Amino acid sequence: MKQSQPNSSQQKYAKGLTLIELMISIAIMSILITAVGPMVRDILIQNRLIGQINELSAVVQLARHSAINEQVTSIVCPSSDFTTCTADWNLPKMVFLDLDADGIRDDNEDILGGTSRSVSNYNLSGPAGVISFQGSGATASPASLRLCHDSNEAGFARALTISLQGRVRVSQDSNNDGIYETNAGADLTCP
Repeated sequence: MKQSQPNSSQQKYAKGLTLIELMISIAIMSILITAVGPMVRDILIQNRLIGQINELSAVVQLARHSAINEQVTSIVCPSSDFTTCTADWNLPKMVFLDLDADGIRDDNEDILGGTSRSVSNYNLSGPAGVISFQGSGATASPASLRLCHDSNEAGFARALTISLQGRVRVSQDSNNDGIYETNAGADLTCP
């Protein structure tokens, strides 16, 4: 018996992409990456800003509530060694009860809380001295902490403001223009 040969309509073809189909797919993917890439970057920066400002707000509020609860002066400040305060707000922050009200952490003054070092590519600026809360929850002087991304884009600036009464407020974008404002309503800027 003679075996029959498959005719041309029954031949199996290899499946895959032609060169033209592959080039079109690559073109579409590159357009999508070009369009979506910057948005992903902005979302990542925004999420880091929110995380950093929330952590900072929590530690400042811990200092205020500790002062009220213990009726003793409470200090929040940056520190490189969790012993002495510095003026570099990019360093880790510590909170302690200042039992002798001298503004310096002594050996008998325990650390109540703290934060890690500010994330790289972000700069935190604040007052030259410590932020101290009295037993009433009020602060000796109002303070503002400003967090910026290294790009110095105004849209990536955030602030934490502490009033004389000790209230902690996070900056907001009240006019929805993409730039957060100070308590006075002025746009935040980065140096």
